[in-house]
Amino acid sequence: MNWPTFDLQGKIALVTGGSKGIGFGMAQALGRHGATVMISSRGVEEGEKAVLKLKEENIKAAFIPCDVSRKEQVEGLVNQIVDRYGSLDILINNAGHNIRKPLVDVEESDWDGVLNVNLKGIFLIGQACARQMIKQHYGKIINISSILGTIGMPFQTSYAASKGGINQLTRVWADELAPYNITVNAIGPGYIKTPMTEEWLSDPERLEKITNSTMIKRIGEIRDLVGPVVFLASDTSAYVTGQVLHVDGGWTAR
Repeated sequence: MNWPTFDLQGKIALVTGGSKGIGFGMAQALGRHGATVMISSRGVEEGEKAVLKLKEENIKAAFIPCDVSRKEQVEGLVNQIVDRYGSLDILINNAGHNIRKPLVDVEESDWDGVLNVNLKGIFLIGQACARQMIKQHYGKIINISSILGTIGMPFQTSYAASKGGINQLTRVWADELAPYNITVNAIGPGYIKTPMTEEWLSDPERLEKITNSTMIKRIGEIRDLVGPVVFLASDTSAYVTGQVLHVDGGWTAR
């Protein structure tokens, strides 16, 4: 019997929101395990810089700009990838946005801005990639959720609603796409230290509160996501679908 491995050689992966933060870290992890990585984001300069960094590690990578809330751009993105490589095997559905405000101060434009990226965007990218994966009779869809899809926290009305929606999309898609040899799972990170969150986490009182909410008593790092994303992207997870894997130091288990 041939045992499955974590080797991603020959696989074509798309990482939305992959130019920075955890998106870039996950793209890097897939590339280091052999995948050809396509990065997508709205920021062209950031995307091109990210690809150069990946290529410095001899990772095969390219960048295609895309606003995930625009259907025509999403379909164009997927078509470009398939035209270039002939397949699309792995989707890291990561693009996201947040506006923190008390409930009574949330504007309709705030709600629309977050939900258009975090939920509509996840849906549009997932739908377009699923159509290609159905043709291939193979695929790995990994939606990036959050602990806030499971727990409550003040000032997160729009964001938490979007992440709860992602968790449910993951379960529905897993059931619907299973006959086509496509697995669908989600990763729900806790607070992860990135260049974008470093300043926000520099508040000692905030840092202590977050740290004490975890069992492991530390903030997460991008390297903590490497194992989960490579596992779910590889054939070692062939019997895992419809799951939300929290990478949160034990926060949600409490």
